[in-house]
Amino acid sequence: LERYRAEVPDDLQRIVTKLLQKNPETRYQHAGDLLVDLRSIRAILSGQEPSSNSRALTHDRSIAVLPFVNLSTDRDQDYFCEGVAEEIINSLAQIRGLRVVARSSSFVFRDRRTDVRDIGGRLNVGTVLEGSVRKAGESLRITVQLIEVATGYHLWSERYDRAVEDIFAIQDEIAANVTRAMQLYMSDAERTAVSRMPTSNVRAYDYYLQGRQYFHRRRKKSMYFAIDLFKRAIELDSDFALAWATLADCCSALIHYYSETSMELRNTSDSASLRALELAPQSSEAHASRGFALSTMGDYAAARQEFETALAIDPNQWEARYYYGRVLFQQGAFAHAIRHFEYACEVSEHFEARFFGAQSYEALKRHAEANSNYRRALAAVDRHLELNPDDARAMTIKAVSLFRTGNREEGLVWAANALEADKEDAGVKYNVACLYALENESDRAIEALQQAVDAGFANFEWFEKDPDLESLRGDPRFRKLMKRP
Repeated sequence: LERYRAEVPDDLQRIVTKLLQKNPETRYQHAGDLLVDLRSIRAILSGQEPSSNSRALTHDRSIAVLPFVNLSTDRDQDYFCEGVAEEIINSLAQIRGLRVVARSSSFVFRDRRTDVRDIGGRLNVGTVLEGSVRKAGESLRITVQLIEVATGYHLWSERYDRAVEDIFAIQDEIAANVTRAMQLYMSDAERTAVSRMPTSNVRAYDYYLQGRQYFHRRRKKSMYFAIDLFKRAIELDSDFALAWATLADCCSALIHYYSETSMELRNTSDSASLRALELAPQSSEAHASRGFALSTMGDYAAARQEFETALAIDPNQWEARYYYGRVLFQQGAFAHAIRHFEYACEVSEHFEARFFGAQSYEALKRHAEANSNYRRALAAVDRHLELNPDDARAMTIKAVSLFRTGNREEGLVWAANALEADKEDAGVKYNVACLYALENESDRAIEALQQAVDAGFANFEWFEKDPDLESLRGDPRFRKLMKRP
């Protein structure tokens, strides 16, 4: 629609896209659901507060699920505890009328020493779900508490003493009990989505949870560990759609972030995303995974369609928002990219989405908005670095954000820290080159860019759109560098 009317709201575009889905099961199933969404948009456009039954949520219908504490004698079970909490987040996110803080925000408090009420205030939610897991052999004890932030009182608590094979039932019961305690209504479709088992094989699920933990670290080596674990999960259950989708995401991320050129990675990204979509055609995760894979192949039109489909199914799908934004940025569609980065940050204030939103504003010469977003990116990346102090890429994002907000010297220090933390990462070298370009140190910038290319960075379309490299555009060495091998 925006091709004909630029001011069309993003939410209205999603509604139209959902209405026009070829697969009837991904369209609206009830006219009442459509009416709720239309009324919500009308209220927002007229400056009113959306009604309580709209998708725009009130403060008290919001929840943060904290990573569950590992009380097992085996300290290596952290992945399982965090995985259980993440699956509950995914289940609760299916429920209309409930705003669920994304994993990347709530898991900042993994090693918390902060009062739950303070955490709720910082995440701007009305309720917090916390819990613990004790796993011993095939026995499992999970204890959970739902806490009202305003009072600190327990709204609901429960203890589950079950076998490990009952983990799916436990997760479903927790999600159902939370909705009841918060007096939320679940439609039949939502109830089905919440209770859908990702796999019937508990061992495959265990490998999947281990893989997710490595995947979330976003480091090159950890991605390869995750790939191996997802493959093990698939060996045990070849119909495990989420394992296929995340396997594809790992391969796509290695291609996109680390410029890996292995044909095996490209083939796996393609085939695994197709397999996920074949197994789960109504899954927003599968469509987002396919969109990410297509973007690494350069098929941007098809990628955009997959992202649109993912968002029609689930408008709060963070990965679809973020990767869609990156595809649009790479194509120079900065205003459209901003919409998706901003919406992704509403779902979860993630430092990368906030940073690339700032970069998009900068590319449009909207400097005041860019500066505001760089400052917010700094706050988000600091939270990330608290838990991941050796993340060199996050350090470079902090370095550029510091420079953009006037802290030149500190930015250079963080760039040096990043190079020290990971001397081989092509993306780190590229981001440091951006900082030198902002410093107008063209010789050092060109040298660092050449090192990035030599180390495997081959995303030349990104080179051409990145506002940080503006000072190099007229340099013949830069133009020579942009000539693809």
